[in-house]
Amino acid sequence: MFERPRQGPARLAIAGAATVLPAASAHAAPFGASETAALALFLGALFVAVTCAIMLLRARQRLADAGVESSREIADLRSRLDRAEALVASETQVIVTWRGDGAPEIVGEPSRLTGLPAGRRLLAFGAWLEPETARGLDARIDALRQRGEPFRLVLRTPQGGHLEADGRPVGGAVVMRLRDVTGERLARAEIEDRNAELQGALGRTLALIEALTQPVWLRDEDGRLAYANEAYARGVEAQDGVAAVEQNAEFLDQTIRAAARRANEAGQVFRKRAPAVFASQRRIFDVVEAPSPSGAAAIAIDVSELEDVRADLSRQMEAHRRTLDELATAVAIFRKDGALSFHNQAYARLWSLDPAFLEGGPSDAAILDRLRADRRLPEEADFRKWKAELHEAYRAIEPREHWWHLPDGRTLRVVAAPNPEGGVTYLFDDVTERLELESRFNALTKVQRETIDHLQEAVAVFGSDGRLKLHNPAFAALWRLGETDLANRPHADEILKACGARAADVDLWARLKMALTAMPDERQPLALRIDRDGGGIIDVVTLPLPDGGALATFTDVTASVNVERALRERAEALEAADRLKNDFVNHVSYELRSPLTNIIGFGQLLGDARLGTLSTKQREYVEHILSSSAALLAIINDILDLTTIDAGAMELELGPVDIREAIDGAVEGVRDRLSEAGLGLEIEAADDVGVFVADAKRVRQVLFNLLANAIGFSKPGLSIRVSAERSKDKVIFRVADRGAGISPELIEKVFDRFESRTAGARHRGVGLGLSIVRSLVELHGGQVAIESKPGVGTVVTCAFPVRAIAAAAE
Repeated sequence: MFERPRQGPARLAIAGAATVLPAASAHAAPFGASETAALALFLGALFVAVTCAIMLLRARQRLADAGVESSREIADLRSRLDRAEALVASETQVIVTWRGDGAPEIVGEPSRLTGLPAGRRLLAFGAWLEPETARGLDARIDALRQRGEPFRLVLRTPQGGHLEADGRPVGGAVVMRLRDVTGERLARAEIEDRNAELQGALGRTLALIEALTQPVWLRDEDGRLAYANEAYARGVEAQDGVAAVEQNAEFLDQTIRAAARRANEAGQVFRKRAPAVFASQRRIFDVVEAPSPSGAAAIAIDVSELEDVRADLSRQMEAHRRTLDELATAVAIFRKDGALSFHNQAYARLWSLDPAFLEGGPSDAAILDRLRADRRLPEEADFRKWKAELHEAYRAIEPREHWWHLPDGRTLRVVAAPNPEGGVTYLFDDVTERLELESRFNALTKVQRETIDHLQEAVAVFGSDGRLKLHNPAFAALWRLGETDLANRPHADEILKACGARAADVDLWARLKMALTAMPDERQPLALRIDRDGGGIIDVVTLPLPDGGALATFTDVTASVNVERALRERAEALEAADRLKNDFVNHVSYELRSPLTNIIGFGQLLGDARLGTLSTKQREYVEHILSSSAALLAIINDILDLTTIDAGAMELELGPVDIREAIDGAVEGVRDRLSEAGLGLEIEAADDVGVFVADAKRVRQVLFNLLANAIGFSKPGLSIRVSAERSKDKVIFRVADRGAGISPELIEKVFDRFESRTAGARHRGVGLGLSIVRSLVELHGGQVAIESKPGVGTVVTCAFPVRAIAAAAE
């Protein structure tokens, strides 16, 4: 194949060099050093040239031999390529080759495999494969091209065919072969697909079983535990299901497992509700174990809560029945077939039905027929139609209400409520009394309304929301409010604004607003007075009502307030006059006492025989002067005593008082008057009447005034009786006369100061005696009472407390 080289100038040069060399050698002797160096250089170059020529010849020979060998290899490869192409063409397959980053080479007919036209659309796997399969194949090809990872996949086309994809690196290229799977490989591919489907279904099933809260387990043919889920592991307190299987941990009793084994051996599904200890707690499970050719599968459903709910429901139903029995409303429950399933005691009492008849579970229609026969149902012209309308409740959805007017005068409200599970519940409520009460309430409301409308006081009722509920015409007239102002239940705030609240009374109106609009629990009674701009005065009283509202009454008290003011001014004037009178009397009394003392002293001197003898007439005049002066001094002393008592300045000198001595001392002071009046004296007091604590001087003064008053009003020839008695807690003095007596209308005035009435008697005083008596007795803590009958006489009783005075003395 290669041509041999021709002999050229090189060979001639070598030959010439060989010819010249002897000649040079022959003449070497006569040359010098320079010529020798030149000759050596020439000979070296010649040697190199010869060596290169030889090497070139050898290289050409080897190249010629390699060319021959290459030709033979190329021919062999072409032969092998032809055979491979023939082999590839003999099968339904496509080979795709990638060399570096170049375009892939596709060998084969893609249309025979994918139904796609020839070309690169074969590599668009999503066009002829499922999306998930196409993404998986792309990922495998990327791994093959980047990391040289071989793969073999069985692809399933959307048409149901199977393709085998085999990818591997070959030399510096990457090759993927796609071929149709047939025969055993097809069956194997289908089996692998089925296995993958089953594995996926099994995985999903196991995931679901593991997520269940109910224990699930599998047994092998020998009855040993083969699988357990996480719930089973928790129940037997194992780490996980695998550990539970390894430990062969059981949470069901031996008897239950044996019964399940017998049922499975008989080819039956075992079902039983049984207790078991689950996670150290005793629970109740519904156990289901189903046999299979390779063992059994079982599940345990925890029904503990269901049992608790069922028990609780039973208790609630029983409590519900007991509660219904206690109700006053009659209740009867009928099943969907119309039979009576429950009734309470009120139902039996309402219709007076035989308990044995009701316990037999009679039908709804039978009960109605019996009640109609006993004339206990409303009188209806068409009873069948009436009963049919009543029984429509069995097919209704919403409860229906009926009103029965019974022949005995009662009225029943009947509610027929359909039950969710079928049937009807009847509620019978006797509303006879309620209707009567409503009628009476309506009548009372009308009466109340009429009463309020005719009241002179303005009345307004506000609800719990603060809005006006009720008012009378006087309210509108008082505040000059029209119908428009009171329409639509205005709020209390609007009413108060319409009433014309003044700026000066902001706090007052705010209190009134709070009483009418506060929270129902916080409303308090309120009473206040409002001064109107026109000069009127309104008294307002608010009261909280039981229903959370508030009642407000407005009374115009202008006239009464004006009268009250006039009376108060008059009373103040009278008090001022009384104070002025008392001041005048006190001043005059003190001013009169000094000259009166002088008069008495000089009169006594004139009557003294040592100063000279007086004539009879003169002595008589002097005695009159002394007696009149003594009487005037007594009056002045009484006035001063009363003034001292009124001022609260009188102090009692408490000490032991002998009751009998006090009476004798008072009698001694009036003995002359008794003789002059021709009166007798009777003393009724036991010798051992005893002693009590009091002011002895004031006690004698009380008795002296009583005796002086009795002497003045007694008739000559009669007697005055003085008595004293002692009880457990008081000492009582009584002075009785037999004079003209006191009329009933004057008894209340006898103790008034300066109140003196003759009443037909010869006595005429200033009217201070009994006033001083009452003041002194009351100062001791006692009481004074008077009893008198005209023409019979008068009895004055003075009671001195014993314990109070003794305690004061201590």
